[in-house]
Amino acid sequence: MNIEKISEVLVGQPAFRYKQIQKSIYGDLIDNWDQATTLSKDLRQKLNQECPLEINGEIKKTGDKKTLKAIITLLDNQKIETVLMMHKDGRYTVCVSSQVGCALGCTFCATGEMGYKRNLKTNEIIEQVIFFSRYIRKTYSPEDRVTNIVFMGMGEPMLNYDNVLAAVRILNSEETFNIGARKISISTSGITEGIKKLALEGIQVNLAISLHAPNDKMRLKLMPISRKYKIDKIISTMDSYIEKTGRQVMIEYLLIKDSNDSIEAATELAELLKGKLVVVNLIPCNPVGGNKPSPEYTIKKFKNILLRNGITVTQRYTFGRDIDAACGQLAIK
Repeated sequence: MNIEKISEVLVGQPAFRYKQIQKSIYGDLIDNWDQATTLSKDLRQKLNQECPLEINGEIKKTGDKKTLKAIITLLDNQKIETVLMMHKDGRYTVCVSSQVGCALGCTFCATGEMGYKRNLKTNEIIEQVIFFSRYIRKTYSPEDRVTNIVFMGMGEPMLNYDNVLAAVRILNSEETFNIGARKISISTSGITEGIKKLALEGIQVNLAISLHAPNDKMRLKLMPISRKYKIDKIISTMDSYIEKTGRQVMIEYLLIKDSNDSIEAATELAELLKGKLVVVNLIPCNPVGGNKPSPEYTIKKFKNILLRNGITVTQRYTFGRDIDAACGQLAIK
């Protein structure tokens, strides 16, 4: 798919053509310009040649059919993975990637094993949502649509800030997907410069911070980025973000057996976050890099310590582990 040149193709065309094209791509979800019958034959032919709409994607389904993973091959033959999660209440959540690979090298994440290739362009981020939007319409119902977006796929969104925010504004626009800002979440490993920028954007997206440890010593074993971004710096930046936006922040905490799941770690985390406008999302880790998920009784103890300290806690249940589509498992092999 290549829609970057549309504005060039439309030079000399009436202004309303752009709205017609937006509706064709994002509303009608066409995959060939010949289907855009409001456009002239010559324009359709030119668009097919210079701005093809075909997406080179391959879907892999889980056994329970609640999760789909797609591998999308981009125009330069780089590959990315994206995930669709289907919920019982009718929501469709797309987990989008923001980079090809990742430079951060977190020990619990398979994407880091790929290394960093490049940032995704805005249109390549949007392409992932279009791909699953087309699938939902063809497979389920023309009335069904993508309802939620999480920037929790391959890569660190804050290291591709401009393209990610441009994609967010397209996803949020009434002229395109019309996905509410509060149904869009951006996850970061703690890039404080990005968090500061986001606080000034005036858009009510959800911010998630991947903390995974209550102190720098423990975090450094899991996340090399901790050498630069210390926990006290992340927390003070988060406090400023909350003050400016009034928005609750999600703290993501991957529970790894015999690593960061002790009673002492839970107590320290509770002290760190007590009284702050946060919700802690506890996530059993997936078997990446030799890590093992904490047993259920350990998770329960950890959770109860946080709750007793007045901290709101949610627990994420695994989607897509059987197709390597769960948290930390996205990687092109």
